[in-house]
Amino acid sequence: MSRRLAFIHRRWRARLDERLRRTGLTQSRWQLLLVLSKADGGLLQRELAERVGIEASTLVRQLDALQRDGLIFREAVAGDRRAKLVQLAPGAQPVLDHITEVADALREEILHGIPKDDLGTTVSVLRRISERLE
Repeated sequence: MSRRLAFIHRRWRARLDERLRRTGLTQSRWQLLLVLSKADGGLLQRELAERVGIEASTLVRQLDALQRDGLIFREAVAGDRRAKLVQLAPGAQPVLDHITEVADALREEILHGIPKDDLGTTVSVLRRISERLE
């Protein structure tokens, strides 16, 4: 079962990445934007790296590109010049709206025809598994 879950996760992300790549967004960039959109007030760079599971040096390159595109900004944290708080810039909202639109369409396409009760049970089971892994 765990192999099946991992396969589904990889394939779903790959499909979304294919669709978003047409708009110039790489998987690492749209993932960073989505994680930041769920973090009220931004995240420290090290927290962001942990949440997306990438090395700090890789993260910095991605953040540099997102900042150049006007999608994020970074500011030093008082008392620690090395710590940087990463926040979404106002220009990120239209991009996030597009990511959400594409993701919603993909979700509809993939889940079309699966009974709501089956989906409800699946979500419930996955939630319990997730809680146990925490």
